Amino acid sequence: MENKRKIINDPVFGFINIPTERIYRLIQHPYFQRLSRIKQLGVASFVYPGGQHTRFQHSLGAMHLTNEAIHVLRTKGHEITPYEAENLLIAILLHDIGHGPFSHVLEYSLVKNIHHETISQWMMKDINNKLGGELDLALDIFNDRYPKRFLHQLISSQLDMDRLDYLRRDSFFTGVTEGNIGSARIIKMLNVKDDRLVVEAKGIYSIENFLTARRLMYWQVYLHKTAVAAEKMLVNTLLRAKELAQRGEYLFASPALTFFLYRLITEKDFADNSEALSLFALLDDSDIWCALKAWTKHSDRILALLSRYLINRQVFKIEISNHPFDGKRMEQFTRNVAARLAIPETEAHYFVCADTISTNMYNREDDRIDILFNDGTLKDISEASDMLNISLLSKEVRKYYFCYVRINDESL
Repeated sequence: MENKRKIINDPVFGFINIPTERIYRLIQHPYFQRLSRIKQLGVASFVYPGGQHTRFQHSLGAMHLTNEAIHVLRTKGHEITPYEAENLLIAILLHDIGHGPFSHVLEYSLVKNIHHETISQWMMKDINNKLGGELDLALDIFNDRYPKRFLHQLISSQLDMDRLDYLRRDSFFTGVTEGNIGSARIIKMLNVKDDRLVVEAKGIYSIENFLTARRLMYWQVYLHKTAVAAEKMLVNTLLRAKELAQRGEYLFASPALTFFLYRLITEKDFADNSEALSLFALLDDSDIWCALKAWTKHSDRILALLSRYLINRQVFKIEISNHPFDGKRMEQFTRNVAARLAIPETEAHYFVCADTISTNMYNREDDRIDILFNDGTLKDISEASDMLNISLLSKEVRKYYFCYVRINDESL
């Protein structure tokens, strides 16, 4: 079919071209269209009201940056055939279709230990089967099975197009300017040596800025303490709903959400039951919000309170520390909350939570960022940088948090 040169006006990168008819058809697929109903940042909009953009926008942006990278690498003499390019773009376009409502929340509540990357692969395979194998090469690139390994690195690595897009996009919509990286400069400096993606030495300062910006965005946006508390509330709400469903209690929910509330879903269920995947593909943020509104009137006090707090944006109080919190203090909070809410202490954990958050910004053992110098030598960014303390960025930062319902709130 003739490509009709579809163009999308993106607020971050300007005009994005849809390069082929096959890619346009995949964008029109219900699996991909669902991403327009899933927010990229989950509940982070509780903190940054502008952060309302979607996984749909992010996936298109990542595809656009990958297309730019393809053009750059071709100008530097690296062969990427039109067929390889199209399938690389398909792989990056579909890399997030396995995300559930509120992005990562579903992985901790409605399904057990099933990561979105795994579900993305199942959904891609499902599309591929129905298209008679048209996505075979895209799946090989996605799974790093294709001989040109640098193509996979554009999708998944320390310097992939996924990260370049979400840092720029999330910075733009939240207004957190520290995340505004020079993605165009980084892409211009990309090269390939020994079948690995590398960055030319002229781009070293852009990489330093990229790593610093990523660290700042994690602690200012992705792991902002209020966003962490709101996500914990949502996870606890869904866990309580699932607990009630397992007891056989009636819960208002869409058919798709009902399926996941009343069943204990594992990877085997997805593999053996096509219904699980088809119903997952119907889940989005609106299923959860609609259920939460109804649950505010549920007879179960715990579910009703949690839902009401989320609907009215009454976020738990949260404290962050570099050290574990005192156990006796948490026990006292638990007793106070149980008494205040008139619930058993054994169920107060829905309102008093302690856990950890952690991240590290660079792990050379996992996947290096290599800097290519004019004499052809390669150095890891940790060795090449003369101003960035990579050892600090490589170190895992772990923080402890303690969040709890505000027991003096009159709405209790």
